[in-house]
Amino acid sequence: MTKAYKIEVDCPACADKMEKAAGKTPGVRQAVVSFMTLKMKIDFEDGADAETVMKEVRKNCRKVESGCEVYI
Repeated sequence: MTKAYKIEVDCPACADKMEKAAGKTPGVRQAVVSFMTLKMKIDFEDGADAETVMKEVRKNCRKVESGCEVYI
């Protein structure tokens, strides 16, 4: 299952940090962040609860970029 989320981030380098952090989150098969569209696409692993995983994605993104936001 793939879902898209609106994000808020200040620069392309920060978006790259968010993409890497989201991609390392358990339950995420793949994460793609677009600075141009301010969107994050998450491909969830089979059986993963999207809401629970996204809470962890948000936490992990804020660890690497404290000023970012992921709207879930």
